Amino acid sequence: MNKLNVLIVDDDDINRKLIKALLSHHPEIIASITEATNGADALEIINQKPQINLVLLDIIMPILDGKGFLKSFRSQKKNSSTPVIVLTTDDSQKNEAINYGADDILIKPIKEDELLKHIKYWTQGEMKE
Repeated sequence: MNKLNVLIVDDDDINRKLIKALLSHHPEIIASITEATNGADALEIINQKPQINLVLLDIIMPILDGKGFLKSFRSQKKNSSTPVIVLTTDDSQKNEAINYGADDILIKPIKEDELLKHIKYWTQGEMKE
C-alpha cells in the first residue's frame, strides 16, 4: 500500500495539532500531513497537491464549512475515490455529512486507535473490532 498524504481540515488549531500528533505516531502509513483551516483553503490545497489521498474534515467552520467542502469536492470526478472522514462533536450531523459525500464519521474527542482503525478501513479495507 502507498503511504497516505493526509489533509486535516479544521478551524480549531488545537484539534489540528492533536490529529497531526496522533498521525505522526504512524510513519509506516502516513507520508505527509497538510493542514487547512476551512473548506475553501482545503479545496485550494487539493488542487495544488493532487497526491492527497485522505481528508479528515470538520463540519462547522467559517468561510466554507464541511458540507460546502464535500459538495464541491465530490462534484469533481477525480475526487470520487478519495476517502473523507468527518470528525465532529455533533452526532446529529452524521446522516447529513454522509448524504453530502463523507465516507465515515468519527465523534470527537478522537481516540488514536479508533482513528487508525477507520483510516485503515477506508484505505486498506481493514476494520477489526
